[in-house]
Amino acid sequence: MLGKKVADFSAPATGGRVFTLSEQKGHPVVLYFYPKDTTPGCTAEGAAFRDHYKTFAKADAVIAGISRDSLKSHEGFKAKMGYPFELISDADEKLCTQFGVIKMKNMYGKKVRGIERSTFVIDTKGVLLREWRGVKVPGPAEEVLEFVKTR
Repeated sequence: MLGKKVADFSAPATGGRVFTLSEQKGHPVVLYFYPKDTTPGCTAEGAAFRDHYKTFAKADAVIAGISRDSLKSHEGFKAKMGYPFELISDADEKLCTQFGVIKMKNMYGKKVRGIERSTFVIDTKGVLLREWRGVKVPGPAEEVLEFVKTR
């Protein structure tokens, strides 16, 4: 997918919005996929993007977090954490499939299907420029920011 145009998509997001990739043209887009709202790792990852949000905004970047959680769960998580960006609900896993982030993982000795923490940067024309897969927390927010600032 790197270096190729990302297929347009629309998905439900917090604030009663629908996030449509093509409507973000002219802005770099940072999409970060995370496993579950309100879990320690996902909270820390989102907080890092929140804490750097003003600098991302100066670079004209749009940030959105994506998980399979419901919009209701996302709304509570966003409010609790004070995220200034939208969270996208991918309950049907269409975006997870499009970006190839569903993996088999070990959880307490059991194999479970879940989201592999991943971040993607899409350029102003909709082309995938960079991806970080298998992200560990603390995540790559600072590295993503530095990358976006150089584009």
